[in-house]
Amino acid sequence: MNQRQQGILLSLKTLHFLNRDQIMILHSLSSSRNTNRVLSDMKQYLSAIKEGKETIYYLSKEGREMVGCERIRKKTPQVQHFIMRNQFYIFAHCPNEWKIEQKIGGQIVCDAAFKQSGKWHFLEVDNNATMTANKKKIEKYKKLYESKIFQNHEDYGYFPLLLWVTTNDYRQKKLLELCREIPSNVFTIDDIK
Repeated sequence: MNQRQQGILLSLKTLHFLNRDQIMILHSLSSSRNTNRVLSDMKQYLSAIKEGKETIYYLSKEGREMVGCERIRKKTPQVQHFIMRNQFYIFAHCPNEWKIEQKIGGQIVCDAAFKQSGKWHFLEVDNNATMTANKKKIEKYKKLYESKIFQNHEDYGYFPLLLWVTTNDYRQKKLLELCREIPSNVFTIDDIK
């Protein structure tokens, strides 16, 4: 196994699910054709599922053994949620400090917390949640913001910017409206591709 293949396996260990284009960008592969060849050479270490027109990769048993990954991933309805979160990771220039599914303020589990330009951010992915569920989560963020617990927090000292990535313009507009009282921004998946 070469260094590039090892790197791809390590990316899958960290990010769980990646589509071909994400692998191509993360590992500076020159083209879709070249990426397909590299992935074909690695087929014993990878499992794949089809989602519409795209193929999504994750570690097979052999791949997990190769990189010491204990977490078993299988096809799940949440795959697109992972893909959207990973697309944001790429959009944010692959932050060194990137923590997925972090419990914050003892009340909320954000999809990712990451540090960029010396500042922490919280990321929420809105793939197929109801707007009612999103509203409830935003209410929890508002309470945390108003409580000012982050101002004295040893890691933060401020309320991190709340970022959302969602599927379309309509949902973006709704989320912006719901988040208007807290530091936030909302992107569509098309904005970050």
